[in-house]
Amino acid sequence: MPVRMLTLVGFRSYEHLEIAFGDGPHVVVGRNAAGKTNLVEALVVLSTGRSHRSSADPEMVRWGADFARSVATVENEGRHEELEVVVHAKGSASGARKRVRVNGVNRRATALRPVLRTVLFAPEDMLLIIGSPSLRRNQLDMLVAQREPTAVAVMSTYQRTLTQRNSLLRRIREEEAERAELPYWTQAIIEHGSRLLDWRHETLAAMAQPLAEAHREIAPDETDLRLRYRSNVEPGPGETSEDALRRRLRETADKEIWNGATLMGPHRDDFVFVSDSRELTEFASRGQQRTAILAFKLAELDVLTALDGRPPLLLLDDVFSELDPERRAHLVRRIGELPQAIVTTTTPADLDPALVAASSLWRVEAGSVRPEPGG
Repeated sequence: MPVRMLTLVGFRSYEHLEIAFGDGPHVVVGRNAAGKTNLVEALVVLSTGRSHRSSADPEMVRWGADFARSVATVENEGRHEELEVVVHAKGSASGARKRVRVNGVNRRATALRPVLRTVLFAPEDMLLIIGSPSLRRNQLDMLVAQREPTAVAVMSTYQRTLTQRNSLLRRIREEEAERAELPYWTQAIIEHGSRLLDWRHETLAAMAQPLAEAHREIAPDETDLRLRYRSNVEPGPGETSEDALRRRLRETADKEIWNGATLMGPHRDDFVFVSDSRELTEFASRGQQRTAILAFKLAELDVLTALDGRPPLLLLDDVFSELDPERRAHLVRRIGELPQAIVTTTTPADLDPALVAASSLWRVEAGSVRPEPGG
């Protein structure tokens, strides 16, 4: 699913930009804050309908502009499809802040993913092992959303339900609402939360073999790498995820009212990296952590490719400087197997020379992107 044309209007640092992409790797060079990550962000938005950098869509609108428009022409099995996402700074005439179109037809954001799937490897991913559980949940849920067409809607409904239920729990605690109002919201948490739990377990199961193989290839002398889901909703014998979540919410009902918050559900879960039956946080060096994270990203590529045989677009945002030469070499080899990849860097010196030689080079500066001589 290579991107053939990218057009940006009023998107962050870009007033107007058009880039035609060919096959193979593309290296985008520029100083910090020049706009390299903005370019990557636009492709993420065209794949998922939202930014990976901010939950506030209007932040993507260039200062002084009314809207930010991103358009990509994507080639899939010989045909070209057009994706468009428009974000308004203050809402459009209809009141909408965001509009998504696929081939000129208004669609939901979920319609973007089957056309353009992406795997993003950004500097903040280096915290995947030692960072907060929310970082790992977000990573897992982004992968779930690319495997399950209805997952984004379920996740959104779950979050809205969680907000409503937490508000009700606080009002019950303050004797401003009745406990009889709670079952409706509890059932909604059970319905949507159990689906998310099942999808997460299925996705981690799909990751198991590709992750172990990628890790074995990068670090053949280390023990196998696994992912372990850590949940406060563990099904007992004969229980489904729905049964277990219902039971745990029943068991903690009084405590939830006391705390004014929903204490059980996928929003409290986590997953950890395990090697030789030990969590990596207990013993792994910085190099071992980076090996595990790189293996995780390579496994993502394999899992998404396995859906229909089409490799996703790999987006590498200034991560080569975080890797040693051996790990860079493994990543370069995988890039060479892909139809297309976008790599950003402050200097080509941080990249493998073989990658630079095989890439189309672009220079970002002053809100423009131009071909670099020799690229």
